Amino acid sequence: MARRSETPPLPKTPAIDPEAIRELAKLLDETGLTEIELQRDGMLIRVARNAPAPATRALPAQTGAGSAPIATPAPAPIEPTQHPGLVASPMVGVAYLAPAPGARPFVEVGGQVKVGETLIIVEAMKTMNQIPAPRSGTVIQILVEDGQPVEYGEPLMIIE
Repeated sequence: MARRSETPPLPKTPAIDPEAIRELAKLLDETGLTEIELQRDGMLIRVARNAPAPATRALPAQTGAGSAPIATPAPAPIEPTQHPGLVASPMVGVAYLAPAPGARPFVEVGGQVKVGETLIIVEAMKTMNQIPAPRSGTVIQILVEDGQPVEYGEPLMIIE
């Protein structure tokens, strides 16, 4: 019986390049972008984040002539999924902050809303779905950008 000669295994290439992902994530932070894509050698790497609002840094406070500046810590960013006023997307689609391109947004950060008032539109399967406010209060964060694709359960905004 003739034996088949076995070919040596090919060198295994990693399925993902962790260094490339780290570099893209660093680039997101440096530029303030919410999403970046890189296609190389037939592989597509996409890095995205859901929090478009950049963290603010406190300016150093001067205590007097010749004194060293004292930096006050910036407030900790709100974890959207843990906030009781979270408004999450009820469907997969595209989020729109205004009723039409160029129109004034439904709500703005700092604006007051009432229960049932339209906060945002999520377009799904060519249908414009108005997302109403589940509670009255003040919009403290808008977590999506106009025209951004959203997933089911993705945080849209926070009402306090």
